[in-house]
Parts: sequence; C-alpha cells; structure tokens
Amino acid sequence: MGSASREALAAAQASLSGLLGKTVGSDLLAVAAQLDTSPALVSALADSSLAAEAKTGILSRVFGSLSDGARSVLTAAVTQNWSSAPELVDGIEELGIRAQAVANSELADELLAATAVIDGSHELELELGNKLGDPNAKAGLAEKIFSGKLSASAMNVITYFVAHPRGRRVSAALRESARTAADQGGSELATVTVAAPLSDAQQQKLASLLEQSAGRPVKVTTVVDSDLIGGVRIQIANDVIDGSVRARLDDLRQRLAA
Repeated sequence: MGSASREALAAAQASLSGLLGKTVGSDLLAVAAQLDTSPALVSALADSSLAAEAKTGILSRVFGSLSDGARSVLTAAVTQNWSSAPELVDGIEELGIRAQAVANSELADELLAATAVIDGSHELELELGNKLGDPNAKAGLAEKIFSGKLSASAMNVITYFVAHPRGRRVSAALRESARTAADQGGSELATVTVAAPLSDAQQQKLASLLEQSAGRPVKVTTVVDSDLIGGVRIQIANDVIDGSVRARLDDLRQRLAA
C-alpha cells in the first residue's frame, strides 16, 4: 500500500472499536466484493476531490441496507484519502477481516487450519483456485469441506476468498488473513518453514525467542518443506529470516557464477 492508504487504513481501524454487531465483518467483505466489480463506484468513493458529504450520500444510496456498524466503518474508510481506488478495496477487505477477528478471537487459528487442509491437497487447491471455475460452485465446495468444522466467521472469510481471489492463491490469501486477524488480537503470526517437523520443545523455544524480538505474543505455524534440506525459514510480519541450507546453497551458486 502507498503511504496515504496506510494512513487511511490506520484511521479507519479506529472505527472497529465498540459494539459493531456480528454481521459487520461479512457486510464489509460483501462490499469489497461488490466494489471490485464496480470500477465507477469505487473510483467515486476513492476520489479525493469529492466532498465527504457526497461520499456518504453514495454510501446511503448504494449500501443503505447494511447494518449501522458496517456503514459507520465504511464511512470512516471512504472519508479518508487513499493512494488509489484498488487500495480502497484492499482496505475495506482488511477491515472486514479485522471486524471478523473482533467478533471471533480464534479466527487466526481457524484460518491457519483451513490453509493447512488446502495446502495438503493439490487437487483441492487446484479446484478452489481454478480461475475459470464458477465462484458459487467453488464457495459451495469450500462449505462442503469446512462447514461444521469451523465458525461462521471463518467460513465467511474462506468462501469470500474462494469466490473473489482477486488474482491471489487461496491459501496465500487465507494465510495473510490469519496474520491480519492475529494482529487485530494483539499478536504476531510467524510462519516457520522447516525441512522436518519440530518437536513441541523446539516450537515453544522458537515462539519464546520470536516474542522477545516482536515485543508481543507470537502465534507460530509450521510448514514442512523437504526441499529446504535443513535449517529454518521464518517469516514474521514483513520480515523474512532465511537460514535454510537451500538458501545457503543458492547464495553459493550465485557467488560462483559471478
């Protein structure tokens, strides 16, 4: 995101405090989906030259049926200055995920669990990520797999990204959503990629070290990738620490080729 969009999103996040209502998160994700297919509408809402009163009027006309909580968050978002129209859609999408996390403290863990299931089945990943597939059919498949196993809020996020990937892999979008949900709950999400599974003691020690570095609680999710050969790769927020054997070999190859 551009600097203006980051500031706009931070300002809009303040509207997530208080009693929003259970439907706010799903309402905001539905708005993001609608705006993504309505270039003229999102351009008007992102137009910095348009008065705030005019934008709130558009919201009332187009999204008047939404809950009061959802409209208050939307109003807070569109009255900010965004770097671009697509980034306004990104922002509303993130606000929707954060609103779901406010209502469900377990959202990050649930999204990670769903991601692990998708990553574990190449066939499922292809079906859910099929760009030519019918969005409703893909959402129906996700519901068939996860319904009854995950909360309604987690299902809403999953079916949203399955039906509206916006050029992203479903598992990648869900993993980033889990990071956003964890951040809303006051913790970081660290993805640790290793060549072989870590023991419980190793995971606890790693989490402790990461918490000391981050200055707040860290949720650790482990991904096993035998191609690493050995070592570990850690991604936390926007930082990547790559101490894998594969990374060292790649670095050695580049030096030899120079």
